[in-house]
Amino acid sequence: MATPDFIRDLRASAGHQLLWLPGVTAVVFDDEGRVLLGRRSDNGRWSLIGGIPEPGEQPAACAVREVEEETAVQCIVERLVLVQALKPVTYDNGDVCQFMDITFRCRAVGGEARVNDDESLEVGWFAVDALPDIKEFGQTRVKQALSDAPTWFEPTGSI
Repeated sequence: MATPDFIRDLRASAGHQLLWLPGVTAVVFDDEGRVLLGRRSDNGRWSLIGGIPEPGEQPAACAVREVEEETAVQCIVERLVLVQALKPVTYDNGDVCQFMDITFRCRAVGGEARVNDDESLEVGWFAVDALPDIKEFGQTRVKQALSDAPTWFEPTGSI
């Protein structure tokens, strides 16, 4: 996936050490209730659309931008679905990142779904009951986006 310039600049001085970064995920539904997915060019798997906010960019604005950049679909954010600190990830080049994922439920309002950059091999709309094989990460977010439950977060365990 494309690495933002500001992260390349950080890596120039930080090396491969752990970077704590924000990330956003967009669960985009169309008027038929289908979910927008992209098949990633880095691993060939279907997944929800997401990315890293630029410095100073609001997370919801990032979700809208990433969806349009990757799929040519315009969307609006309807609500916050989930906030979760993910486990650290070590990339093939040795870089280590840990993301704070902020997931939004979005509604498509325009554009035709298509591959719009080099981050996806395919893009498509899928019925919720006929999703391709997606990781638990995506399944959990789709399920939460479909519910009327409050925003999900990891409980603290204390009262």
